[in-house]
Amino acid sequence: MVKVIASSVRKGNVLDVDGKLYVVLTAQNFHPGKGTPVTQVDMRRISDGVKVSERYRTTEQVERAFVEDREHTFLYEDAEGFHFMNPETYDQLVMSAEDIGDQKSYLQEGMAVMLSIHEGIAIAIDLPRHVVLEITETEPVVKGQTASSSYKPAVLSNGVRTSVPPHIQAGTRVVIATEDGSYVERAKD
Repeated sequence: MVKVIASSVRKGNVLDVDGKLYVVLTAQNFHPGKGTPVTQVDMRRISDGVKVSERYRTTEQVERAFVEDREHTFLYEDAEGFHFMNPETYDQLVMSAEDIGDQKSYLQEGMAVMLSIHEGIAIAIDLPRHVVLEITETEPVVKGQTASSSYKPAVLSNGVRTSVPPHIQAGTRVVIATEDGSYVERAKD
């Protein structure tokens, strides 16, 4: 176990709290005008999936569990869960939909992802920062609406809703940030 300060905890890290392993879902640092800064950490217990919210002073020490981060390739999804393969050893791992969470809509066959593995079990997934998806439907352009800050709603090929600039039409391939589902740019392919 490695002790780190609470402010350095990030999404996907695995912490050991009271002998139980937790995967970090979100970690936010708050610096109030008065008082000590705190780190709010939302975690999920790996053993039974219970979600827990903890607050630490930013200088407080927390224990990070030893986790091996390995690149895997996403193969397919079935009733068992999401299947990944290690490209070096061809070993396959299965993750449940609960473990992957909201990120499952961005998984594409053949996509390279980083899996956090603890004692042979995949406990967390880290997707690429951006994915290329196609716009399936969007509102038509309103003539005269040229303000650069105006965005219109659109539905992506994976079913996720996002906002895109007015010049983007249905059928256009765009780059989307996997962290929050926001539009980045038009795909260059």
